Amino acid sequence: MDIKQLNYFLAIVEEGNITKAAERLHIAQPHLTQQLKLIEDELKVKLIERSTRKFQITDAGKKLWHRSKQMIELMESTVKELKDFNEGLEGTLSIGTISSSGDILLPQRICSFNKKYPNINFEIREGSTSEILELLKSGLIEIGIIRTPLNSEIYESISLPSEPMVAATSDSTYWENNEKTIYLKDLADKPLLVHRRYEKAIVELCSQAGFEPRILCKIEDTRSILLLAKTGMGVAIVPKDWIELIPNAKLSYKEINEPSLNTSTTIIWMKDQYLSSIAKHFLRTFEV
Repeated sequence: MDIKQLNYFLAIVEEGNITKAAERLHIAQPHLTQQLKLIEDELKVKLIERSTRKFQITDAGKKLWHRSKQMIELMESTVKELKDFNEGLEGTLSIGTISSSGDILLPQRICSFNKKYPNINFEIREGSTSEILELLKSGLIEIGIIRTPLNSEIYESISLPSEPMVAATSDSTYWENNEKTIYLKDLADKPLLVHRRYEKAIVELCSQAGFEPRILCKIEDTRSILLLAKTGMGVAIVPKDWIELIPNAKLSYKEINEPSLNTSTTIIWMKDQYLSSIAKHFLRTFEV
């Protein structure tokens, strides 16, 4: 089984039809059917259940489809790396980022970098922290941008200045004073909107403060947390710089006086693995 056959298999699955896949690949349909049979014979497993009326990918086929995409992308990434002998003046940089950092940090950073290196292209992938780490380990991206904490010894990292957590609301009636900061105990009777990534730490610290927090909603998406807070239904607990994600939300916030909740944006890459000169140039922009 070779890369060409993997491309054939991807086309068959994506088109959901061997005839359409053959047209897309500009090859004869019988040849494509034969190639699929060769793959199945080599692997000794059925990948596609097909009849005159039905076309269905098997569980084994789904696994091969997923791996085929990864292998082809990795091959393309490797080719780009091998062509990268000109100190990062040309090429493509692949970056994975959580959505909040992608909106707050990357646009200005990429714009400045583009002015200095106009022939460099970018591939940006958004995902959860776990997805970004998986993309790094598989070699599909060179640089990841996540939020601390990061518990691993297989990454190199650059951490930006830390940010406190804030309690953000659209309704000032949640608070009895005009102080700019609050303590965890001030959240004891408030309906909280929290990101799943920080739920465990928040619950543990509230327990240490002597109460069980009322978590009204646990959410993966940062904007959804802020939009729910905007409706007045609860208090969003988020890193301070996330407030900028929705500039017209008109949320007011108070910093939470709890240093152990502070978090920072972290730029990570794999230890002891090839790093293109493009990526090295980009990483230096965070060291200034």
